[in-house]
Amino acid sequence: QVQLVESGGGSAQAGGSLRLSCTRSARTFSYYGMGWFRQAPGKEREFVAAISWNGDSTDYADSVKGRFTISRDYAKNTAYLRLDGLKPEDTAVYYCGTSKGLYARRGIQDYDTWGQGTQVTVSS
Repeated sequence: QVQLVESGGGSAQAGGSLRLSCTRSARTFSYYGMGWFRQAPGKEREFVAAISWNGDSTDYADSVKGRFTISRDYAKNTAYLRLDGLKPEDTAVYYCGTSKGLYARRGIQDYDTWGQGTQVTVSS
């Protein structure tokens, strides 16, 4: 059974940085797109960023474009999300997911495996 484990969440001041990690257990890691989503209290889960199977294509939500960076390391079976220029509105539980296909996707329905989530809290 494929498992995803996120880490790296925590607390930061506005303007600060964090790096989230998502490690996938399956050996076929490189053949799936990966994505990050987040869910704030009382809100629906929303798209944050995604990366294609080969890392050539990335996509970002407008709210994080220019501040967050998604990447992946094939050797470590891990995807990353670098969060810079944090804002209080970035506070949420962040989830990584494995896409059903090869490419970067924005829809929750395009993902079939999810991690347990990691909390990010940004104070002003």
